[in-house]
Amino acid sequence: MPDRVDGAAFFASNCAACHGATAQGNGPLAADLQAAPSNLTTLSRRNGGTFPKARALSYIYGDSEQAHLARVMPQFGGAMAEDLVPVEFDGIMTPTPRVLAALLAYLEAIQE
Repeated sequence: MPDRVDGAAFFASNCAACHGATAQGNGPLAADLQAAPSNLTTLSRRNGGTFPKARALSYIYGDSEQAHLARVMPQFGGAMAEDLVPVEFDGIMTPTPRVLAALLAYLEAIQE
């Protein structure tokens, strides 16, 4: 099963340029973006103290409600869907791309 160490590696390679090495929204490319990247260490705080796992996954994977041109962050769907692991969302085991399951574990671990 993927863990937060795997997620940290994915984050460093794919997310830190915008969100920053510490996920606080201050990456080296952040100033060049139209919308400031979110501080990912405060997701739980902004969600009443609970990590919004399903919403975070939906956004990272590519929320169908967000048109491609309406968002700055790339969608990480596609070929990832071929390597799935079960992740529990609200008591339901849900097939989730392995790398995104690891990223969720990492993001949950860094909440302030």
